[in-house]
Amino acid sequence: MKVLIVKTSSMGDVLHTLPALTDAMQAIPDIRFDWVVEEGFAQIPPWHMAVDQVLPVALRRWRKNWFGTQTREERFRFKQRLQQQRYDVIIDAQGLIKSAALVTRLAKGIKHGQDSKSAREPFASWWYDKRHDIPKAMHAVERTRLLFAKSLGYEKPETQGDYAIAQHFMQELPEDAGRYLVFLHATTRDNKHWPEANWRELIDLLKDSGLKIKLPWGAEHEHQRAQRLAMGFDYVEVLPKLTLEQVARQLAGAKAVVSVDTGLSHLTAALDRPNITLFGPTDPGLIGGYGGNQRSLKAENGNLELLTAPETYKALNRVLNGSS
Repeated sequence: MKVLIVKTSSMGDVLHTLPALTDAMQAIPDIRFDWVVEEGFAQIPPWHMAVDQVLPVALRRWRKNWFGTQTREERFRFKQRLQQQRYDVIIDAQGLIKSAALVTRLAKGIKHGQDSKSAREPFASWWYDKRHDIPKAMHAVERTRLLFAKSLGYEKPETQGDYAIAQHFMQELPEDAGRYLVFLHATTRDNKHWPEANWRELIDLLKDSGLKIKLPWGAEHEHQRAQRLAMGFDYVEVLPKLTLEQVARQLAGAKAVVSVDTGLSHLTAALDRPNITLFGPTDPGLIGGYGGNQRSLKAENGNLELLTAPETYKALNRVLNGSS
């Protein structure tokens, strides 16, 4: 059976789709997947053993100049590649009008998606041949697992979902694997940031732990923040600019991770690494870390300034000591 997945973004949403592929492999041994995903996240799907082809799409970039010459050429080439094969099943796990109208509609095969009561944008269901009721009061991973089960005709397993990508990174761990922590300090929304003073206080509390602390970054303003956080601490390393795969290898080798609510936090969960995620305004019950040894600290009234370094240090110690 050949299946096309339409799940374009964001990083967390793409990662949350992986356990559904593992379920499908166990239920239908000969199943194989192609995957339409935003170009910035195209490194992720091949980490799963059931994925054959990745079809990168650039909806975010194209919409800035939809009718420009280069954009029109890229859109044409994408459509050609998308329509080279007829799929047994197409699963739109995005649930948005743009993905349904601009991608799913063009693909060849029976199109499945959430019904109008379940999809993030109800009108997206217009473009599906088969529409499924997926309760909203479920974690995002479980919702996607249920969508795949209904689309492909098997019962969703009751066991915890398996991302099945950790083994991809086990052969090439960093030389200092297990002897460092990773602090994921960067996120896109200001109200999801933990104050720099709190990060530095947490770093100081770890001075006698014997563990190095690594700080990854993406954009230059994140690089500048990482340098400020590391200033004066010889056991803190600001990593060079890394690809997503390289960041994943650093996360895979970490003894534990402390993160704000960011896509890399979900990557940490997918890699089965112990992780404490600091939540402000968002709800960890529906989009929090999914997997083993994932802990959430929720700030009072959604204000991360009220989440203290000692409180986080105490939770981190429990994780490092293997306590619940």
